[in-house]
Amino acid sequence: MKITRPGTNPSSPGPAGYFTGTVRLDPLFTAEAPGRAVGLHVTFEPGARTAWHTHPAGQTLIVTFGKGRVRREGGPVEEIRQGDVVWFPADEKHWHGASPDTAMSHIAIQESIDGSAVRWMEKVSDEDYDG
Repeated sequence: MKITRPGTNPSSPGPAGYFTGTVRLDPLFTAEAPGRAVGLHVTFEPGARTAWHTHPAGQTLIVTFGKGRVRREGGPVEEIRQGDVVWFPADEKHWHGASPDTAMSHIAIQESIDGSAVRWMEKVSDEDYDG
């Protein structure tokens, strides 16, 4: 058994190459082998969002606060709110972030395959964000 106390893992800003706007990453856990899951609590200020990306084993988001947006390639912008659970299948190109006027935070859970949990792509344009 392993218990990780709040504040054990330091917060960090979302890297500018992968995010637009102000984003904070708070690591929750990284599974020990043979486990492959990684969990983060991610906070987006209004208008902030990820770049387009995929996950080799998919991704689950659990919205913990606020109001946000998600979009998969070829689909419409969808609104998400506290309590929503969003699942993206393996290799589905998508992005997620806060709404234009409200912050949003979520827990993101994904698995690493061959040492990689995410493949980052181009930034989300304002046009794609607005839908």
